[in-house]
Amino acid sequence: MESAKADFERGDYDLVLFHVEQFLQLYLKYLLYLKLGDYPKTHSVTRLLRDLRKVRRETVLDKFYDENLEMINLLEEAYITSRYLPREYDEEIARRALKFAERALEVMECLERGS
Repeated sequence: MESAKADFERGDYDLVLFHVEQFLQLYLKYLLYLKLGDYPKTHSVTRLLRDLRKVRRETVLDKFYDENLEMINLLEEAYITSRYLPREYDEEIARRALKFAERALEVMECLERGS
């Protein structure tokens, strides 16, 4: 998260999305590890969220997933394109990604406390 915020301040909007995706991916893996003692060896945030929803049947997680599916897919795309294709994102998309990340952090901290 700190990297994403610093990227935004520097105007590196492409990196904001990349770092938000990394934050989300790693936190989801951590939550799965807490629950299962392992996590899937995937980079797919969508898959990680689906797996977490299966083992943590919580309304807040279902609601978060349903309300943010488009941003989740955009972040996955940003991760893939950062590796293979040049893609640029603008300030507004980066701002929305950071806002999403703040909400994601709230939800995941809530889940972590409930572990």
